[in-house]
Amino acid sequence: MYFNQANFDIRCEWGQQGIEQLTAISDVVIIVDVLSFSTCVEIATSRGATIFPYCWRDHTAREFAQTIDAELAEKRGTSRYSLSPASLLQIDSGTRLVLPSPNGATLSLATETTPTLAGCLRNCRAVALAAQHYGQSITIVPAGERWPDGSLRPAFEDLVGAGAIAQALTGQFASHLNGRLSPEAQAAVAAYQSVQSNLFDAIQQCSSGRELVEIGFEQDVALAAQINVSDCVPKLVNDAYINCNSER
Repeated sequence: MYFNQANFDIRCEWGQQGIEQLTAISDVVIIVDVLSFSTCVEIATSRGATIFPYCWRDHTAREFAQTIDAELAEKRGTSRYSLSPASLLQIDSGTRLVLPSPNGATLSLATETTPTLAGCLRNCRAVALAAQHYGQSITIVPAGERWPDGSLRPAFEDLVGAGAIAQALTGQFASHLNGRLSPEAQAAVAAYQSVQSNLFDAIQQCSSGRELVEIGFEQDVALAAQINVSDCVPKLVNDAYINCNSER
């Protein structure tokens, strides 16, 4: 296939098609949804919570949460927990939380049996370190957002997050990996390098960041823009994310 980047060790492709084209030939998949699914998952699992991705923000989410004896993250500002990283800063260890997201959660549940990690700027180095234990074929999937017509909107912050992870892979693990980045992964690295000296400003000023700031969630943007502040590695196990670094 022309589109699966199979000639390269470290690949990068957007959204659902990235999952469908690359997962079957990958040793591990890293889902990157910086604003805000992956950042929420990192913060919550770093505190010992278990996060259940869920695709839909409707009545079925509550029904699903009830069937697995879990709490439900709801709309920002309307409940204790939501798709707001700040709402999860004090989450209790052992909490079981259903986290609906049309992007990061949906992609997480589409990888079938391929090992799946949640990556963001906060844990990019830790996720890169963990990913190389699964093998040499590593796929990074920036989630992106959705336009009103349902089509994919490539999101700047997810491209930057993917680039941070790809750079960490090639920079630290060249002795283990061949380290050959696809052109798509190289472009992600270039995007990250172009803003790494002023990361917060760039994330705050991109479309997704401006949206959150304008509705009062600047703290979420600030949390998402922090780089390498966590060694948490959320891994999808039985359709739920847990911190696999806590097992080591």
